[in-house]
Amino acid sequence: MNKNNSPYTAAITGCAVLYYEFKRILPLLLSADSELLLKDEIENNSILQINSRKARRTFVLEFKRRFASVPIHFWQSWQGWSEEGQRAGLFYAILKTYKLVFDFHFNVAIKRWNSAQRQLEKSDIMMEFNEIAAHDEFVDSWSDNTKDRCASQYLTILRQTGLLTDKTNELQSIHPDQSELEYYIRSGEEWFLEACLLYPYEINDIKSKLL
Repeated sequence: MNKNNSPYTAAITGCAVLYYEFKRILPLLLSADSELLLKDEIENNSILQINSRKARRTFVLEFKRRFASVPIHFWQSWQGWSEEGQRAGLFYAILKTYKLVFDFHFNVAIKRWNSAQRQLEKSDIMMEFNEIAAHDEFVDSWSDNTKDRCASQYLTILRQTGLLTDKTNELQSIHPDQSELEYYIRSGEEWFLEACLLYPYEINDIKSKLL
């Protein structure tokens, strides 16, 4: 399987959540002159305040992919949410953008959360990587360093979203406001509430308040 027909990409290695940077760039992404404004930002660095042009170009590319992975009305709602809700929303966009992150989360983190063992280590992610690589030649061709960086970046994304503790690597649920979670239910994306590590009774409680 080559790169063109594999659903996976290692692009997350260059860009974690970057909450504050994305928030500053979002008005440009929403603009009718988006392409022009983003090119100007890569060259002039007036908003991102990141010294490396190469890093700015990488971040803008990944921001564009994440922005495009969900409907524009999502981002319009996102602007009015709490920081916790916005960080969760960015994680939602990341899950929609990168199948690798989605598979790590649902095949490893959520299974671990539902077990008695709540700690999540890089070795757990690497086991899933081996499973993916066994069925995908393109992923199998990645270097050990690339795989290691992808696994590390996924754990960083969890920490920046609030789903993983810094010191003990323990999974924990996040609880954006009820009104923010309602978006996902109304949009037919209820699976994301499970991705926030909410318990079934919590999800049912949120749904019952929408009736």
